[in-house]
Amino acid sequence: MKKLALALAAALATITTPALAQDTEDFSGAKATVITGYDVVDLNTPGVRNPDGVIYGFGLGYDVQKGSTVFGVEAEVADSTAKLKAGAATVAETSRDLYIGGRVGIVTGKTLVYAKAGYSNFRLLSIAGNGNADGFRVGAGVEQKLSDKVFAKVEYRYTDYEAGVSRHQGVAGIGLRF
Repeated sequence: MKKLALALAAALATITTPALAQDTEDFSGAKATVITGYDVVDLNTPGVRNPDGVIYGFGLGYDVQKGSTVFGVEAEVADSTAKLKAGAATVAETSRDLYIGGRVGIVTGKTLVYAKAGYSNFRLLSIAGNGNADGFRVGAGVEQKLSDKVFAKVEYRYTDYEAGVSRHQGVAGIGLRF
């Protein structure tokens, strides 16, 4: 995690240094995003393989830009195909994942580099019973304007849930700014 944070800080410093002389695009306004990616759930159970799968979902947000700095709020509803199997039987299965949080970033030309943090809640379905888990998500990403209204993004995020359960996700998305 520390190596990832240092790599992101170095990338941000490298990308933003030449931006002082560049014109920056406007990243303000409402947006809708469709995402998909790779999801790994750490159930904090020694000797048990962590379930992994495909995450997919939909997000809404709003950004405000002041100079080359962007501040935003966002909400997301997602699901995952991550399942834990014992033979042919499914022992545990992830279900919906809700997120609400904020982000802050730096614009360089048509690129926004950002960090995010917020509240997350997911449902775990298992043979031991179904339950919800509350958690705190942190992440970082890059958003690239493809046109005035269309953008693409890639993002890494880590969520720490109660009971020692955590989640690593790498997602890509395409969105529309209104």
